[in-house]
Amino acid sequence: MKKIFSRPRSLKKAVFHYCPGCGHSIIHRITCEVIDELGIQDRAIGVPPPGCSVFAYYYFDVDMVESAHGRGAAVATGIKRAHPESVVFTYQGDGDLAAIGTAETLHAANRGENITAIFINNAVYGMTGGQMAPTTLLGMKTTTSPFGREDKYEGHPIKMSEILAQVNGACYIERTAVNSPANIRKTQKAITRAFRNQIEGLGYSLVEILSPCPTNWKMSPVEAWQWIDDVMSKEFPLGLIKDTTGRGDAH
Repeated sequence: MKKIFSRPRSLKKAVFHYCPGCGHSIIHRITCEVIDELGIQDRAIGVPPPGCSVFAYYYFDVDMVESAHGRGAAVATGIKRAHPESVVFTYQGDGDLAAIGTAETLHAANRGENITAIFINNAVYGMTGGQMAPTTLLGMKTTTSPFGREDKYEGHPIKMSEILAQVNGACYIERTAVNSPANIRKTQKAITRAFRNQIEGLGYSLVEILSPCPTNWKMSPVEAWQWIDDVMSKEFPLGLIKDTTGRGDAH
């Protein structure tokens, strides 16, 4: 019998540590499937900063360089400039990319650094207990906003993809999700496009992925997946935000 489904070559066999229903496992797998499909395992370099995915190097069978909190784009820039033949990607959460790493991310995009950012948006600080993040929705309860986020005191949710789309160096920005088979396929396609852009030297690409966090949202996995459709995607609309590559969906 022909085998049609198997573990990606670039995905290690590891003891699973993420919470039930977490989106990281799905994103890890489809990223590895893209790496395999493009044949770049031997030259891919991942940069995971602290966060729930701090142990991403346990899963990705490619070179990995841990960065300090928020410095993913800066570290990736240095690696890519020193090894331009490599395919460098950051794997960052919303607390990392949209808070402490805002400056590094914005300026890397503005310079058009030829790197790829995989941006996981679950609207909370997952690893440290579910505190309010820059992407936390108005009215959303977290450990540091127990009565719900208020714009008067905490401001509005930061929409990093829309902000980054304004700088000339960013060539491709898309927001996807992993809460359904259809959205998972769209996410994999977006990651493929982002890596291809880098391989072709087109500049900075970012894929923002709305990812469920059932533990800190105090929901079941099924409820968390539905909440992305019913609530989160209303604040962070899915779809292509910027594409200057001229390729459309050709690839």
